[in-house]
Amino acid sequence: MNKDRLKHPPIFPPERSSLAEKIFDVSNEWQFNELALEIFHFQFSNNPIYRSWCENLNRTPRSVTSLKEIPFLPVEFFKNFPIKTWQGDPITTFSSSGTTGQITSQHHVADTYIYEQSLKNGFQLEYGDPSDWIIIGLLPAYLERPGSSLVYMTDILIRQSGQKESGFYLNNYEELIELLTRLKEDNRKVWLIGVSFALLDMAEKMPNAWENLVVVETGGMKGRRREMIRADLHETIRKNWNINRLHSEYGMTELFSQAWMNDSGRFHTPPWMKVMIRETDDPFSYAENGKTGGINVVDLANLDSCAFISTSDLGKKFADETFDVLGRFDHSDVRGCNLMVG
Repeated sequence: MNKDRLKHPPIFPPERSSLAEKIFDVSNEWQFNELALEIFHFQFSNNPIYRSWCENLNRTPRSVTSLKEIPFLPVEFFKNFPIKTWQGDPITTFSSSGTTGQITSQHHVADTYIYEQSLKNGFQLEYGDPSDWIIIGLLPAYLERPGSSLVYMTDILIRQSGQKESGFYLNNYEELIELLTRLKEDNRKVWLIGVSFALLDMAEKMPNAWENLVVVETGGMKGRRREMIRADLHETIRKNWNINRLHSEYGMTELFSQAWMNDSGRFHTPPWMKVMIRETDDPFSYAENGKTGGINVVDLANLDSCAFISTSDLGKKFADETFDVLGRFDHSDVRGCNLMVG
């Protein structure tokens, strides 16, 4: 949507622009921690929901002096409150998937530029220039509903790819198999992102994969198949598709950035994003490396909403800053992206 057509276009706090300029210049832990504290001050001052949450926890800019002291907002707040630091109407809204009657998360977006910069920079760090790849989105269920950030993300990559073979596929598997067979013969570089149930459907019909094919699974059975832990899911796809380069994406409606799992088998974040593992019984205590706990995410690209998100996912972190996603807390809703994982 064009901001000029909005009845009440977004109005940003004056200090926002200087913070936005710093996000993608972060290159070390000191810069990250300093900017995280600056953004905490900014969001405490300009996000009334987050400020109320911090005050109820007795954590304010006067008392918070380090990253580990910053309060993390439960991700469920996006279901019931407008989490934003600006005034006016959103130019778009990302919404999570859910079953009929379920309240879904709403991430109101005032400016897509930071989102697109985060995606572009993160993809380039991981895979290089999108124009080097044929980008294919195998996203049934997501394509059939409005507001999917996953569809928005993939659409950006498809457009940045600029190659005629790039595009979305819904349920036309035979056409996609024909295309992939042709691309295999030419040994073209293909980056295919797909939801779990669709990749399993494809894996049962596809010819063997090839060196220049990267498949990225992003979770989600959508009731089409039984839920599987990631290890079993990957084993099934690898076996049926004879594929080595099976990657994964960790992202959600409430975040502007993505973590990627490549051939190493663990997730890692771009420089402006950080995962912290909290103790399951104390939100202000953090687990040692290798110990299971709740996943907290710092996403500095979430400048206009909340950069400090307490998720309902369980995980482990390691000394090299990589992490595993192991599952979810029992009380959590089933989410669309990488839920049943291990």
